[in-house]
Amino acid sequence: MAKSRVGMIGLGIMGSAMAGNLMRAGFRVVGYDPLEACRRRHRRAGGIVAKSAADVAAAARIVITSLPSAQALLAVSAEVAARGKSKNILVETSTLPIPVKETARRRLAASGATLLDCPLSGTGAQARVKDLIVFGSGDRAAFKRTAPVLKGFSRGHYYIGKFGSGSKMKFAANLLVAIHNVSTAEAVILARRSGLDPALAVKVLGDGAGASRMLQVRGPLMVRRAYRPATVTNEIWRKDMNIIGAFVRQLRSPAPLFRATRAIYAAALAQGYADADTAAVCAVLERRAAKT
Repeated sequence: MAKSRVGMIGLGIMGSAMAGNLMRAGFRVVGYDPLEACRRRHRRAGGIVAKSAADVAAAARIVITSLPSAQALLAVSAEVAARGKSKNILVETSTLPIPVKETARRRLAASGATLLDCPLSGTGAQARVKDLIVFGSGDRAAFKRTAPVLKGFSRGHYYIGKFGSGSKMKFAANLLVAIHNVSTAEAVILARRSGLDPALAVKVLGDGAGASRMLQVRGPLMVRRAYRPATVTNEIWRKDMNIIGAFVRQLRSPAPLFRATRAIYAAALAQGYADADTAAVCAVLERRAAKT
């Protein structure tokens, strides 16, 4: 497929990073976000700003959605479907409940458009350097047609299976992220309290058997106690944790470690870290350690 226009609905932390990489890959990115600041940033980066989600769909056949809530996806799908018959392929990258995505898929299918369920593995910081993995699901032929676009903003993409399978894989991935993020904080605090250089500890541990991507990505933030600006805020992460928790309960799947982390993320919100990076769980644990 010749590199041409791609649509981006949602220009927040993830959406703006994906749009930037697509433009660097040679695509013209037509974007929309309800926030004026996000639209201005997209324009300054060289993107084309649309007046609405429907205008994005009118300007580009392949459209990526990066949305903060179920309500946002339902509103976007209704607006795009209201355009009438189209051949749009929407690559839905948000972490949202599968039934909500199914509702959006059916609504768009009635208008001729195809919705793919394609959540991402990676933080906002990883998105900026194209260090994302796409968990693709839905119509396989449509997914294949999006491959050149996916390569423009990710380092890898996998076809997982029928619609909804991508989200199921993302829930498993984020369950690990929740646990590894907190375990990284525990290791950084242990190193610091024992007299080790925490920066050296993150480097050395990252080369050992206990390494994880969260140790590599969020360990340095914890060492510097640098929790703002966020790559993923605790407020957004609460939404993800609630979705995963509901999915785990639905399947009656054992998840004792995941459940244990939820209280720590809840404490981060209660202590004023809603707009901070989820690495701020380290600050929560440090506060507890100071009381012992």
